[in-house]
Amino acid sequence: MFTTFRGGPSGAWRVTALSPVKGAALAAVHSLSVVHSEAIALPLLPSPTSWRLAGVASHVRYVERREKTLLAQTQAGLGRPEASCAALIPIRKSADWWELTQEERRRIFEDQSHHIATGLKYLPEIARQLYHCRDLGEPFDFLTWFEYAPQHASRFEDLVRALRATEEWSYVEREVDIRVTRIDLAG
Repeated sequence: MFTTFRGGPSGAWRVTALSPVKGAALAAVHSLSVVHSEAIALPLLPSPTSWRLAGVASHVRYVERREKTLLAQTQAGLGRPEASCAALIPIRKSADWWELTQEERRRIFEDQSHHIATGLKYLPEIARQLYHCRDLGEPFDFLTWFEYAPQHASRFEDLVRALRATEEWSYVEREVDIRVTRIDLAG
């Protein structure tokens, strides 16, 4: 199952901020749509003010059994009504990262950067899903999607700040931070 994020003039999420953290930005857009389907959803009409990013949720990587079990028991699902805030953070890592072996990446990812342990501190308030897109010919390696209630916005900021301060993030060569809020169709 593919997930496609389309930035453009319409969608269920209103873009409140779109900023490059490292590397090139994406075009500014008003809204974001999220489409889950058997194929990558193409833009309806190509436009210089819209973009499409696609990925696939895959099995969890770099985790040991104990961590995988703990994540599954602790994390909340996406789509909770109270989680009206979200962030899409596309990331591309450097060639140096991909030259490392799986064991070397795990050592940096968790043993040194404590990525999983850090993330667990913010569950279940912040739900997350990682989409892999490196092998799809996409401009990013990963699309990270987070959902949270407005009262947990400062906790999300703490999470992002903690992860960006790690050795693992020294391998990031492009990152864009896109913040959105769910559009209330009833109001």
